[in-house]
Amino acid sequence: MSRPVLYIAITNHGFGHAVRASCVAAAIQQLCPEILLVLVTTAPRWLLETYIPGDFIHRPRAFDVGVIQPDSLNMDQDATLEKLRQIRATANSIVASEVNFIRTNRVGLILADIPPLAAKIAKTAGIPCWMMSNFGWDFIYRDWGGEFVEIADWISERYATCDRLFRLPLHEPMSAFPNITDVGLTGGTLRYTSDQLRDKFGLTLPADKTILLTFGGLNLQGIPYHTLNQFPDWQFITFDAQAPDLPNLVKVSGKEYRPVEFMPLCGRVVSKPGYSTFASALGVGIPIATLTREGFAEAPVLLEGIQNYAYHQILTPADFFQGNWDFLYDSPQPPKQSQQVEKEGTEAIAQAVINYYQTHRYLSQQ
Repeated sequence: MSRPVLYIAITNHGFGHAVRASCVAAAIQQLCPEILLVLVTTAPRWLLETYIPGDFIHRPRAFDVGVIQPDSLNMDQDATLEKLRQIRATANSIVASEVNFIRTNRVGLILADIPPLAAKIAKTAGIPCWMMSNFGWDFIYRDWGGEFVEIADWISERYATCDRLFRLPLHEPMSAFPNITDVGLTGGTLRYTSDQLRDKFGLTLPADKTILLTFGGLNLQGIPYHTLNQFPDWQFITFDAQAPDLPNLVKVSGKEYRPVEFMPLCGRVVSKPGYSTFASALGVGIPIATLTREGFAEAPVLLEGIQNYAYHQILTPADFFQGNWDFLYDSPQPPKQSQQVEKEGTEAIAQAVINYYQTHRYLSQQ
């Protein structure tokens, strides 16, 4: 009997979607190694491998564009619009190519985060499409107005044919989806102990004097690293390969390490609005100091979420880039909600996928 095949389509934007989809893929693989994973994404294979320990097929394809950005805060709407036009113009050929692949390889289910064309591919191939996200691209583009509104409508129509949405915390309503299942946070399991990381990177200071600086796969332009000179008795951790060599800055290199591994060692994570970083911090229980982000509709939703569920500080980009980091001396604000956010999203989605394959007799062990 050939192995059951799961096709995981990941949005072509930054690293966050690839990270959380890979966390679910890893959980599926751990719980049911029989399922063959096909990850369909332009994210680099090394990133996927830091979350998925076993074998999988990497199919580099782009079904959407997300937002074209020079860095983690700034967006190029004109370039994004041009790329969206190209994707709409070639949608039929994209769908035909993937349907051929799906039928040839006997794929049983598509799990998508969250390219709208995945639903069209699934319908044409005659298999279900499930999606997972805390926002849809129609929500982002509609907020920009103009020609983006028509594109948002086109995307909403495709989302409306999705068979099931696993809606993650820190979400917008996602009203285009007809069948919504709310689940908890996604996140990966820690692969290194705090003692291992302390020894490897020479981290000697306590957590309240240790700050993780992480701004997603695109990083930020112009981080004022010279500001760290004002805090000589603190230690800072960065994954930015371009960061300068400073006595109190630890630069993490090596693709086997991930920001989440360092969070238990830190008193705070300094970041920009991003679901995966926020979800990791909420999972570990570390306070979040975040920049605001203009022109991206997901940002206010994320900021509201961490204000509700995390110890937090909201920073203005102006203060941050001008080197006014006095916030480090202040205590983070407590969460507004006493109830904690649910954290079992990865496991819930993984188990639902496995149950689907068992119910439809794709799996040999019944």
